[in-house]
Amino acid sequence: MAAVRYADLSMAFDFVSDASPMEHDAYVSLDTGKVYWTSDFDDAFDEDRPDDLETSDRYLAIPHKNELDLGRSLALRFVVHELPMCYEQVEGFFRRQGAYGRFKDLLAREGALERWYSFETDSVERALRQWCADNGLEIA
Repeated sequence: MAAVRYADLSMAFDFVSDASPMEHDAYVSLDTGKVYWTSDFDDAFDEDRPDDLETSDRYLAIPHKNELDLGRSLALRFVVHELPMCYEQVEGFFRRQGAYGRFKDLLAREGALERWYSFETDSVERALRQWCADNGLEIA
């Protein structure tokens, strides 16, 4: 079982999730635990990338936050527990572009921004650890 450093996995997950799905990708080697990054917009990641990165079963694609239910639904789960009176308003935010900006503005006004960041960080870590366990990876 390969071991991946949590810091590397977390940075790669953020890289993949900060773009629309399929724009940025990252893979972890099932043999070494090394993380490789790719992007449709930047060739700088191509230097040490294995030729079979996207075709071999020895590399596992790091998921986008939406694949782990850490996008819109995570924000709504937070609101259900922390600001239930704002649920409909927040749900409306996610029907239009710029949802996260409006969501974070609301959290700041309600004094809940730090609680959100803590909830988000904890949720991402739990999801990534579970993803590793489900895929036969250890966290180093």
